Amino acid sequence: MNYSLNTIILDPLSKTKPKNAVILCHGYGGDGKDISILAGYWRSYLPETIFVCPDAPEKCAASPSGFQWFDLMDQSPEQILSKSLVAEAKLNKLIDEVKEKNNLSADKIVIGGFSQGCMISLQTGIKRKDKINSIIGYSGRIIDKEHLSKNIVSRPNVILMHGDVDQVVTIEGLLEAKDFFNKNDYKIETKIFKNCEHRIPTEGSSLGLQFIKKHLY
Repeated sequence: MNYSLNTIILDPLSKTKPKNAVILCHGYGGDGKDISILAGYWRSYLPETIFVCPDAPEKCAASPSGFQWFDLMDQSPEQILSKSLVAEAKLNKLIDEVKEKNNLSADKIVIGGFSQGCMISLQTGIKRKDKINSIIGYSGRIIDKEHLSKNIVSRPNVILMHGDVDQVVTIEGLLEAKDFFNKNDYKIETKIFKNCEHRIPTEGSSLGLQFIKKHLY
């Protein structure tokens, strides 16, 4: 069985059947190879985990060598939401494929990502009927708070991390998401990195790893 999105796979180092899976979604203009660097770091500490790093479904409007989950250029909020719902369906299909191919239940799957990959992971994970284990988000935000508040279905574990001087997706993205989840009775973890721009710092990768180990292992 092939996956519906072009995907980089890092098989478990234990050489055994995966006991769980981590699906990582790259940012706007990136690709699965970009985010697989993070998976490569985590992999040696999570030997029974399969890592799935897809290319987003569309060529990036602003960077044709990369990919996008949905278009951000000259789009109204309504258009962004509409296009994100298409991407959400494709990410859901990939999650279902990972479950089926590796004979895993949803509670053995973590999804997450960076920037736009964080955004689509939050929207997808909160709306899934079968509760996934966790969502790990870096430098993102909620795409549409009104839409998400009307479509909360499950309550996975959530950790959100962000640089305090991020000029691409400002720190307000994290603060608004934290407020949203608190108002909707989620227990989430957050971390703000001092003097950090739009990137995943070493501390961020370490915290993500600790979060996975705590909830999956």
